[in-house]
Amino acid sequence: MKSRLWALAASAALLAILALPAQAQKSQSADYVVAVVNSEPITNSEVTAAVRRVSEQLKASGQQLPGLEEMRSGVLERLISDRAQLQLAAENGIRVDDAAVDLAEQNLARQGQVDLETLHQRMAKDGMDVAALRTQLRDQLTLTKLRERDVESRVRISDQDVDRALAEQRVANSDPLSQEINLAQLLVAVPERADATQIAQLQAKAQGLLERIRAGEDFADLVKQASDADRSKGGEFGLRRADRYPTAFVQATQNVAVGAVSDVLRSGAGFHILKVLDRRAPSTLVKSVLQTHARHILLRTGPELSAFAASAKLGEVRQRILSGKTDFAAAARELSQDGSAAQGGDLGWASPGMFVPEFEEVMNRLKDGEISQPTVSRFGVHLIQLTERRRTELSPREVRDLVRNQLREAKLDEAYVAWTRDVRERAYVELREPPQ
Repeated sequence: MKSRLWALAASAALLAILALPAQAQKSQSADYVVAVVNSEPITNSEVTAAVRRVSEQLKASGQQLPGLEEMRSGVLERLISDRAQLQLAAENGIRVDDAAVDLAEQNLARQGQVDLETLHQRMAKDGMDVAALRTQLRDQLTLTKLRERDVESRVRISDQDVDRALAEQRVANSDPLSQEINLAQLLVAVPERADATQIAQLQAKAQGLLERIRAGEDFADLVKQASDADRSKGGEFGLRRADRYPTAFVQATQNVAVGAVSDVLRSGAGFHILKVLDRRAPSTLVKSVLQTHARHILLRTGPELSAFAASAKLGEVRQRILSGKTDFAAAARELSQDGSAAQGGDLGWASPGMFVPEFEEVMNRLKDGEISQPTVSRFGVHLIQLTERRRTELSPREVRDLVRNQLREAKLDEAYVAWTRDVRERAYVELREPPQ
């Protein structure tokens, strides 16, 4: 149950595009070939249909549409790349069975909060061919399997890589300019043409105010009474990176504890007294996480149990639990086809990323004690109950594991881009002009 497939997010986004309404995608009499990939054609109607789906997706998300020619060029290049990768998958014997496609369809239905039959009815109404959709789903699942096999094998994170990243983070944490600080100031302004006597008097005034603060008077009250700068919020600047403050402010407060004040600082504006309200190290390295304690009931799907039938069965189980006719743990011990069944479906405490995204997404939306609707994942259909949440500090080993995962994620992205370019370059591609 606790595994991760790095490419799922990209795949899910593509599946969302595929689920959008589209016009019938049948070839038109005036159709023609716009590109050939290793002797396999890509037609104008394919490009036009893909452009339409992408346009609808961008509109639905509120994004600005690029120009038509730019969009067509980008879509065609994506189709060429995908076609070359699908051919590579076929050469390497990568296949996706009907059960996996069924699960993908169920996932689309769940995202739309409808059952499979209603999804098909909506698609038919919008002119979308169900068989064509299943082919597209199968293609995307195939691409995901190929990318997982070929790209993940390229990425290795050594202990030395982790050590180097931790060392870099320690350096960043100790760099004053990379920290975030919140300062408040009390300013005794010095007029532009002040003479030495006036300056000395104003400096003495600032020094007197500093002594009153250190004797216990409230900084914010004295700001309201005496500051020549902004007096709102007690002279507070707000939390910001240190490099967004004047360098002199950072240097003057570098060794000042949170809650304490600096010595009087002279600048072109006058004499400043600075109070350190907050100081935070860079937050790149997470040392605590919000963990989730949940339990589930899993029914695995296959030739003997479809995802639709499993969802219906778990829907009935949910109603029995909610009505008090049984409890979750008893139902899990009786029905669940997961190793956690003997423990009443208990999955223990889990950190973010321990479950597959389609499961974790639903779990994260639940309130304490709440039971989900039947949820489809690559493993089958689940009923999930959230037990509780907690924030916990990570052990040194867990910190290293977290850093390793962050490095792996970054390298996977780089490796994927390089791999995609390599597959594209090895394919024979012929671009054709439209007929005159």
